[in-house]
Amino acid sequence: MTENTNTEKVDLYQKQRNKEEMKRQLISFAGMIGFTLVSFGLVASGIFTKMVAIPILFILAMIQVAFQFYYFMHLKDKGHEMPAALIYGGVWAAFLVIAGLGLISWW
Repeated sequence: MTENTNTEKVDLYQKQRNKEEMKRQLISFAGMIGFTLVSFGLVASGIFTKMVAIPILFILAMIQVAFQFYYFMHLKDKGHEMPAALIYGGVWAAFLVIAGLGLISWW
């Protein structure tokens, strides 16, 4: 009988944990939709010039990429250190390539 009680406690804990995870996922998704709407509004309004709008859009895009990595690809969870290191290494390599190409083409 004590085994059954422990199993129920584990099940309740797992259900509560899954509920909290789903809540975080929905909040993150709503935030990303919000960033997308802000980006569309920024472009559609025409208030800003291209020189101002493009960096703002780039920053909003980078925030969305961070949300994607952190929440939807579960890089925040334990046991995902190696995939996280590989993804962040790939992002760093892409940054270096873009910076290098920018440097040699505009210098």
